[in-house]
Amino acid sequence: MRRLVEVEAAAAAVSSAAAALNGAVNWWRDVNESPLWQDRIFHALAMLYGVVSAVALVQLIRIECRVPEYGWTTQKVFHFLNFLVNGVRSIVFVLRRNVQLIHPEILQHVLLDMPGLAFFTTYALLVLFWAEIYYQARAMSTDGLRPTFYWINAVVYAIQMILWLVLWWKPVRIMVILSKMFFAGVSLFAAFGFLLYGGRLFLMLQRFPVESKGRRKKLQEVGYVTTICFSCFLIRCVMMCFNAFDKAADLDVLNHPILNFFYYLLVEIVPSALVLFILRKLPPKRGITQYHPIH
Repeated sequence: MRRLVEVEAAAAAVSSAAAALNGAVNWWRDVNESPLWQDRIFHALAMLYGVVSAVALVQLIRIECRVPEYGWTTQKVFHFLNFLVNGVRSIVFVLRRNVQLIHPEILQHVLLDMPGLAFFTTYALLVLFWAEIYYQARAMSTDGLRPTFYWINAVVYAIQMILWLVLWWKPVRIMVILSKMFFAGVSLFAAFGFLLYGGRLFLMLQRFPVESKGRRKKLQEVGYVTTICFSCFLIRCVMMCFNAFDKAADLDVLNHPILNFFYYLLVEIVPSALVLFILRKLPPKRGITQYHPIH
């Protein structure tokens, strides 16, 4: 009798779990297929991107007011690009339903993918800044770093534009896959850059004397930003691979709003917000020891 009760309890538990899972699946499908929920989620993303963009703009204005005499420094360009990337993303998500109706279809790919490339450039600039600090600290030449940065970005944008043009000329599935896999490769390259130069700078700071001024704070700053940016670009790489081969993971359609929400939240919104918060310190009014012009 007791055995029978246990079997019935187990069966009830399995049935309850199955019902809960089925309810979750139905909820996911209902939200994805609801135009109302699609608009709500895309507008929520637009609002979050708008907030991050506004924060970057405010920080840029604060820096400009603090050190207007230094022109376009690395720090100013970084915040300006954050403002631009997040602002464009916000506008795209406000008009997301209209974007889906644009023809030729290649323009949809450009509007959805270009901010991602600009995001890569924005954070590659941070890798460049760290590389310059690392080489200067080791009394090594930094002459080739900026030209390399410009060349890498030029090659990335040129290849992506070629892929777009070929996709426009011959819109076949294999070209969509190649475009997304290229984007995954770019993201992996960025993740490696953060791991390489962020890791090097972190280890170098660890070897500084404990009593060095600002050592602990700078160590935490580099460690946190390296971890955040490496993680976000690695997640983007993995997700792009799924996106390329699995239609259920397609981010370029209206009926995957929940996937879009979590994807963009994890790979752009949260990382950008955290990095802007960590790097919120204003430069000193006098002295350019740690302040590098972009030109």
